Amino acid sequence: MHKTLTFSDHLRLIDERSTAFRTAVAAAPSLDMKVPTHPGRTLFDLVRHVGTGRRKTAAIVAAGPADGPPEKSAWEDGVGAPREREALLAWWTESVEQLTSTLREAGPDRGCWTWWDDSPSPQTAGAWARRQVPEIAVHTYDVQLTVGAPQPLPEEVALDGFDDCQFTLCATTVAWPHQPAVVDYHAVEGRSWRLRLSADGAQVAHLTPAAGGAPDTADVSARGTASGLVLFFYGRIPLDSLRFEGDSRIFDQLAAWDPSV
Repeated sequence: MHKTLTFSDHLRLIDERSTAFRTAVAAAPSLDMKVPTHPGRTLFDLVRHVGTGRRKTAAIVAAGPADGPPEKSAWEDGVGAPREREALLAWWTESVEQLTSTLREAGPDRGCWTWWDDSPSPQTAGAWARRQVPEIAVHTYDVQLTVGAPQPLPEEVALDGFDDCQFTLCATTVAWPHQPAVVDYHAVEGRSWRLRLSADGAQVAHLTPAAGGAPDTADVSARGTASGLVLFFYGRIPLDSLRFEGDSRIFDQLAAWDPSV
């Protein structure tokens, strides 16, 4: 039985992964190092990008229910991220503190704008908190990879993060533009997901032994650690880093699909 993470858990994991991100940046020989997973972007660019994203999320949550995100002036002060390392690390810490303090003040049930209104995930501060964990964790991996010391995502982060990726990023009512397909993902830690792609959109469900397992055969499946599944989903590692069976072209179609277009 896997633990369902709470709002408090997500806040804790935001702090933990943000600290790991800061530690990796502090260990880098230079902020001008190229980030392998972001062609053309330096380590400084990455820190600025991720820190600005946390500030934007804080502004979205603070604004409450809305038809769209707040104006850019709500999260950018016109100064931006400083170039000097210690100042940049302080700016990063401040960015995360803005995020976590805003989330704590809002509480998990506050309604707010999200871009995933066609998914099963709620439009709440709690859902934003959950979304932050894999985002920061994967960018932490980016920094660690840049400095030559990549580490897998912690199991707790990866299992919950992959679940969020499926139900928030994949699930949609927008029609799948290709042949209908069934995709299964299996984490060696004991959790599995099924994604059904059709004219009705993308529907996600958990596969459990209690439910009789998979009632039919998937067109393609991938198996690996939860960390590996997340990193594959975000395009950080190739499919052949996992065990897969079936038509791998479906994964290429998924990677290229943007339901918002």
